[in-house]
Amino acid sequence: MFCNRGKAVGGAEKLAGVPFFDGFSPDELSRVADLADSVDAEPGAVLVEQGRVGQECYVVLAGQASVYVAGEHVATSGPGSMVGEMALLEHKPRNATVVADSDMKLIVFDNQAFKQLLVEMPKANDRVMETLAARLKVAR
Repeated sequence: MFCNRGKAVGGAEKLAGVPFFDGFSPDELSRVADLADSVDAEPGAVLVEQGRVGQECYVVLAGQASVYVAGEHVATSGPGSMVGEMALLEHKPRNATVVADSDMKLIVFDNQAFKQLLVEMPKANDRVMETLAARLKVAR
């Protein structure tokens, strides 16, 4: 279950220590925080569900989640991980289910904010592409 969703308070400062945003300037982090919402998830919350159309993606700030494909555990995502972005990029149903294993703090981008992030910040676009390339490498 999700709770406490709202604009990221103190966002730029929170994001400064998140590996996904390493190398981002304070101004870039501030813009990321403007585009994102902050959300908390309890253990058992389904962040993304395989087969559903993607509307949002998440960056994990704290906590861990398990990634399942066809019910099989394939990975664990922790702080700095982005989940749910593939469906937004490909405009296809989600290819995995991600479930919170612990209490989690996340930032969430809706489809429009995610596209805006990628257009405005080449660093963010590069980071997403690096993440996808690493996943493809592991899948082989």
